[in-house]
Amino acid sequence: MENELTIAEKIAELQAQLTGDMFADMDLKDQIHNLEMKLKGVKPMDSHFECVGCGS
Repeated sequence: MENELTIAEKIAELQAQLTGDMFADMDLKDQIHNLEMKLKGVKPMDSHFECVGCGS
């Protein structure tokens, strides 16, 4: 399992690649969202499964 520092570093690397163009950044923002959910241990409400909608 990845530790919190490694996940935070990956998030920082991805954020550094953001261009400000919503369409160009969609994939990066999705990856950042997934890592942030993993870092915070967040799952959708009323679900014991991993998030199907966003893949986290």
